[in-house]
Amino acid sequence: MSNAHDTIKDTITNNDVVLYMKGTKMMPQCGFSSRVAGVLNFMGVEFTDVNVLADEDIRQGIKDFSDWPTIPQLYVKGEFVGGCDIITEMTLSGELDQLFAKEGVTFDKEAADKIREANA
Repeated sequence: MSNAHDTIKDTITNNDVVLYMKGTKMMPQCGFSSRVAGVLNFMGVEFTDVNVLADEDIRQGIKDFSDWPTIPQLYVKGEFVGGCDIITEMTLSGELDQLFAKEGVTFDKEAADKIREANA
């Protein structure tokens, strides 16, 4: 399992935004992964997607690595941010915008505002 740990550490260190998900950003394989990938895609965030369904060691390894039992999992600048519910709440409250701005992650502020307007 240490190999999976090393792979995960390398991935989140070398990419600004990483989403561990079921499926890919273009073809999510579960509703929760689809929601988070959809938010990031709509907001124009460049992110690396890791399909946990393609590698059982990574699928279990990411849960152990973050000590978080569910997928998807979002990392920004090497730090675990949360899963679907947390990302949804952060998007609607504007906290995700603040995090991206603070970390220098490019995103479309107007798109983020549209998500909030549509969910008001």
